Amino acid sequence: MEKEEQYLLQLRKIFFANEIHPDEYQLERMARYADLVVNKNQIVNLISRKDEDHIIENHIFISALISEHMPNKVSRFLDIGTGGGFPGIPLSIIRPMLRGVLVDSTNKKIDAVSEFIKTLKLGKLIAENSRVESEDFKIKYANKFDLIVTRATVPLVILFRYALPLIKDKAYIMAIKGGDLTEEFNTAKTKYGAYIKKHTTFELAYKPSNVRNAKDKKLVLLELSK
Repeated sequence: MEKEEQYLLQLRKIFFANEIHPDEYQLERMARYADLVVNKNQIVNLISRKDEDHIIENHIFISALISEHMPNKVSRFLDIGTGGGFPGIPLSIIRPMLRGVLVDSTNKKIDAVSEFIKTLKLGKLIAENSRVESEDFKIKYANKFDLIVTRATVPLVILFRYALPLIKDKAYIMAIKGGDLTEEFNTAKTKYGAYIKKHTTFELAYKPSNVRNAKDKKLVLLELSK
């Protein structure tokens, strides 16, 4: 419990510093989630061991931060390559009306995510052990999502290939990425430009430790029309 209280204090500070105001119950849920991840990480590799001390900033907060740029009218999201539940679980905590499917191909990770969902009572989330490119998954979830989210490192052109069979006629992709995305975006645009209605890249700067975005965290937001 002591560790959970430390996480709660860290969460209050970083959200307050960035003028984002989840309610206390949401903050408590995120602190509980951080504790669950770190404990499970001793058994299943969900995050880097060296990152455990920075789980609030590097995993929980950054996952919740993207909700500030989320389109208002989305209702159902797919988190591709969720790992330990990022960004899907923090996103669900801070936007509790969203329904979501969190998918990963590693069975042990999805078993952990299923436990987290149950413990945190996130009834609008489903964890799936699958590959999004598999025929079974595409049949099950064809045209179901109006938002795709991911922290996975796959190039945008592959993310488009994964997303198109699964999204509604109008949908969005939100991808947390880093580095120079010019070539990656141009490659995706060459093949899938006809589907891109609008695109924006947000610098994910935040106080107090990343004011000028020295950590090079970006959010790519793509509006798609099939």
